[in-house]
Amino acid sequence: MTGDEQNIKILFFGDLVGRPGRFAVRDFLNGTFVSSNTLQPFNPSTFTIANVENASHGFGLTEKNYNELSEYGIDCMTSGNHIWDKKEIFNYIDKADKLIRPFNYPENTPGVGSRIFETENGVKIGVINVLGRVFMAPVESQWTVVKDEIERLKSITPVVIVDFHAEATAEKICFGKFCSELGVSAFLGTHTHVQTADEQIINNTGYITDAGFCGAAESVIGMDYKTSLNRFTTVIPERYDVADSNVVQINAVEVEINQVSGHTVAIKRVFCYADKSKKEEENEK
Repeated sequence: MTGDEQNIKILFFGDLVGRPGRFAVRDFLNGTFVSSNTLQPFNPSTFTIANVENASHGFGLTEKNYNELSEYGIDCMTSGNHIWDKKEIFNYIDKADKLIRPFNYPENTPGVGSRIFETENGVKIGVINVLGRVFMAPVESQWTVVKDEIERLKSITPVVIVDFHAEATAEKICFGKFCSELGVSAFLGTHTHVQTADEQIINNTGYITDAGFCGAAESVIGMDYKTSLNRFTTVIPERYDVADSNVVQINAVEVEINQVSGHTVAIKRVFCYADKSKKEEENEK
C-alpha cells in the first residue's frame, strides 16, 4: 500500500459463515487473531465492509448478530440471496442503517440496495450490492438496473464499491469489466466462498472474482464435511450445519483508493488462519 494521505483504505471481508466467521472477524479487528501463517498484512483501515448473508448459523442474519457485528467495528454489511433466510430480517431491515441487500430485487422489496456512508474524516463512500443471475434465482437484470444507480452514487462521491454476489465466474468477470467502464472504484465478488488469486486493477477499478469466506477452515466452504458429503452422495435434502473447527480463516481484500479521483491505486488479498486450540494452550501456560 502506498501510504498516500489522499488515499483511503477499505477492508472487505468475504462471506462470514456462522459463529466461527463472526468471531474470527471480531478477533481480527481487535488485534487478538493470532495468525498461524505469514500472510496477515492487516493495517487499520478507513472503512470496513463484510458480506453477512451467512453470518447467523450459515443462513441469514439475526438482529442480535447484526448488532454484534456493528460493535466489532464493521461499517457496512452487504449480503446476497440468503439474507432472507432468517424471517426476523423483515422486522428490522428497514432500520438497519449499515445493512444492504441486493439492489436488483424487485421494486418494493424491504431494505435498500445501496447506501452512502461517511467516515469520521468526512469521506463519503458509496456501496452497492448486486446479485448475479446465472445459476441463481431470477432477479432483475443487473445489466439494465445498475447503470443509473452507479451514476447517482458517483454524483455524490467518486468512491463507489460494488459487491457482486454471483455463482458464475464468467458472469463476475464480464460484469466487473462492465462496472469498471462505469467508473466504480472497486468490484469485489462474493458467494462462492473460495478466494480467487486474480486481484488486479482494471480501468482504475480494484477487482477480484471472489473474496472468499471467513469461518471454519476445516470445512466445505464453512459447512460441516459429513453433512455436505451426505447431501452429495445420497441426494437427499439435509440441512447444512456450520463446521466446528479449531482452525479458522480470514479471507479479505484490502483496497487503497484515491478519495479525489475514486481510482484504486493498490489492491491485495488477505489470507490468514489461526488455530484456536494453540491459543487456548498458550493461555493455560
